[in-house]
Amino acid sequence: MSQLQPTFSKILYPGTFDPITKGHLDLIQRASKLFDEVVVAVAIGHHKKPLFSIDERIELVKNCTQSLPNISVIGFEGLLVKLCQEQQATAILRGLRAVSDFEYEFQLANINREIDANFETVFLTPSQEYSFISSTFIREIAKLHGDVHKFVPKNVEDALIQKFSNA
Repeated sequence: MSQLQPTFSKILYPGTFDPITKGHLDLIQRASKLFDEVVVAVAIGHHKKPLFSIDERIELVKNCTQSLPNISVIGFEGLLVKLCQEQQATAILRGLRAVSDFEYEFQLANINREIDANFETVFLTPSQEYSFISSTFIREIAKLHGDVHKFVPKNVEDALIQKFSNA
């Protein structure tokens, strides 16, 4: 009987994380138990006109994940398939909150696999208490000076309050 050789598994978790939410953190923590290394890849996100700069978002994510030893955080711009190759990642992680997310993510996974046959996508669903959270909703609540503490870590709540304190 041959013995399987253990492999090093590295997954990328790409997103704009504008801002990072407790739902994102839930997926990061769960992925950190499944993979040897999780690279949170913060996208520049020109098409979304982010509230926070790329440097601010990277810093917020780093602060939120500092207690997890197998997590690293990078910024990126460009094609995800290329980043995956550069990072020598086994797969990318995508979160599915609702059935409506699936169709887009399924198409994205297929087009990425068409570009690179070795490209794999792993889907995780957030814990039920985070399944409705989106960064878009969080930004809107914060902009209207609503309470976001249930949805984001303290450092993100503070950053949102600071951003909208003059609004």
